[in-house]
Amino acid sequence: MTNFCSLFDSNYLTRGLALYESLEKSCPSFHLFVIAFNDDCYHYLKNSGIRHITPISLKEFEDEELLQIKQTRSAAEYCWTCTPSVILFCLKKFNLPSCTYVDADMIFYDDPRLLLDEMGTASILISEHRYSKEYDQSATHGTYCVQFMFFKNDRAGIEALQWWRERCLEWCYSYPEDGKFGDQKYLDDWTARFKGVHVLQHQGGGLAPWNVQQFMFTSDNARIVVTEKKTGKSNPLIFFHFHGLKFYSDHTVSLSGPLYEMDEDVRKLIYFPYIKKLIGIEAQLKNNGVLFNTSGARSPAPSKWNVFMEYLKFFAILVLKGKASPFFLKYYNFKKHHHLYNTNLFK
Repeated sequence: MTNFCSLFDSNYLTRGLALYESLEKSCPSFHLFVIAFNDDCYHYLKNSGIRHITPISLKEFEDEELLQIKQTRSAAEYCWTCTPSVILFCLKKFNLPSCTYVDADMIFYDDPRLLLDEMGTASILISEHRYSKEYDQSATHGTYCVQFMFFKNDRAGIEALQWWRERCLEWCYSYPEDGKFGDQKYLDDWTARFKGVHVLQHQGGGLAPWNVQQFMFTSDNARIVVTEKKTGKSNPLIFFHFHGLKFYSDHTVSLSGPLYEMDEDVRKLIYFPYIKKLIGIEAQLKNNGVLFNTSGARSPAPSKWNVFMEYLKFFAILVLKGKASPFFLKYYNFKKHHHLYNTNLFK
């Protein structure tokens, strides 16, 4: 049995259910513990009869220390603050031998045990951002990404989680300050600070908009294969992190922000099927009488001109930082940076 935990509210319900369905297909034996961050999400999960999910309400999860700092954080910052507490709660409350934290906006394409098996006897697994060179924010935002993290319920695992929880309670905000950023920059020195920490090596884990530029995506029968352009090394895709994907109220979806370059292979093989899945889940929820917003769409999409200007701003910053050349023609191919689509294309 592989135990997973995550957190999301009703605005991410379609994503959370897509994550669950991907685990059903890829992981032979699993259970997903979900901290539901609002009542709509909790009551839906509780009454849905989904077999391998245990929903946990905020009332049951939150303790005095979390409640004390809750009003000092934005909604996103509070979610980040809670991450180590979520893992600790699940390990202790349900007496789990181990638990893997997963972000709600990711899905699995192959068995996650392919990643966990490389740990050996280690107690903790963390994964790097693996930024493409021009997008590298390791110095300010951290080397590691809080997206897929494994902890054993042993001395080493609990020690790291308790230390991390204390740091996040002290400071966890959405801007860099004094070597900190959110919940994730605290992980930078873990391989030296704690014993039994393994850094994920498998290149099929941790694909995301900030590193897809390094890979080619192909379909090999039932599998999606990622091939590193630099080395030609291929691996099955295990999970993809859809960070920044956003739905708008005018039937528009954005794959990510305009900064990240995306080729057609990743759009067609990864993003388009995922969006279609989310839209299908949303339609099914509505057919079942769910009336609340399950996709997070609240405002109309920005115009193409505004997106273009936003990209130019990001590009100028890259040039000033020496991470991009104004003479490199590929940066002027805006088509690879325009990620807005009408959702009717996926119905």
